[in-house]
Amino acid sequence: MVTTGPVRATGSAGATANEQELLEAAQRADGDAFGRLVGPYRAELHAQCYRMLGSAADAEDALQETLLRAWRGLPKFEARSSVRFWLHTIATNVCLRAAERRPKRVLPVDYGPAADPHDGLAGPVTEAVWLEPYPDDRLALASGLAGPDARYEQRESVELAFIAALQYLPARQRAVLILRDVLGFSARETATALETTPISVDSALQRAHKTVDQRLPERSQQATLRSLGDHALSEIVRRYVAAWERNDVDAVVAMLAEDAKMTMPPIPTWYQGREQVGVFLSSLVLAGSKRWRLIPACANGQLAFGAYIWDEKAQAFVADAVKVVGLRGTQIAEITAFRTPDALRGLGLPGAIPAHWQSQRAPVLFGHRRP
Repeated sequence: MVTTGPVRATGSAGATANEQELLEAAQRADGDAFGRLVGPYRAELHAQCYRMLGSAADAEDALQETLLRAWRGLPKFEARSSVRFWLHTIATNVCLRAAERRPKRVLPVDYGPAADPHDGLAGPVTEAVWLEPYPDDRLALASGLAGPDARYEQRESVELAFIAALQYLPARQRAVLILRDVLGFSARETATALETTPISVDSALQRAHKTVDQRLPERSQQATLRSLGDHALSEIVRRYVAAWERNDVDAVVAMLAEDAKMTMPPIPTWYQGREQVGVFLSSLVLAGSKRWRLIPACANGQLAFGAYIWDEKAQAFVADAVKVVGLRGTQIAEITAFRTPDALRGLGLPGAIPAHWQSQRAPVLFGHRRP
């Protein structure tokens, strides 16, 4: 397994002049130079680890291990490949080892069948089996393709549907698809990273395409968001926040697609269909006895909201969930409510907001903050 030894990737340019200077300084144990050498790749490496592992927390651990291995392996790095490829090779193998030790992460729709909203909620499954939301806005993940050979946009490849589809692949197929189709490395480079042959890489990629394509929606969220434009998206955000904060079940239901899904990890219970989701909302979540505030945000390259519920004892709205919303045209096709404190912290959202707080914040659309 390739980790921190010499990398000899054909078709991959070596270090740039500036990188070469930083590399030479880093190889003399200059920690500041190493930080500047790897700094431009941190967000991309973190996203790669997230795609492989399905968890932002696990991705952070894998990133730190990657950087530690890179630091220790500097004396053996001969700069025959690009620094970017060298780092992604290390990250790939770190993630492959991590994937061997952990179960795959899923969403409730892949955990069990849809439930009847009249039956009540199941207890939470607290083991590390759930996908986690990805704070792409905080990490400044780039838009567009990583290179001419890439098949998926950088932001498209962290959408929940894409990440969920990736988890159905064996770990090495997952690595091949990410290296080839997301990061844009060639078959020969990918073969070098995985210590295999280009023929094996092409075969694994074909099998990966078959599995992933069967699970992806016809249109990505990035394409949907671009087609709607800022004005329409802002209106969707306004309507959703207003409906939720006034406990207006009918208004929320009117925004849903006929086959809309609502999931709430770590609770395995989920509902499918506009009517079923409406019954659940009216009986429990928006029954009128609860007061809500929503903060528009962005996660997984999608519309998202930090949801807060009034706590009489605290005299404040306290964090309840991060709701990641999937759109199909102007309709909401899926609401994934991540009901864990780490989900809000990961997006940089506060743990509580004061009683007088109002939903005045401008939405974050396309992952770009409004001035």
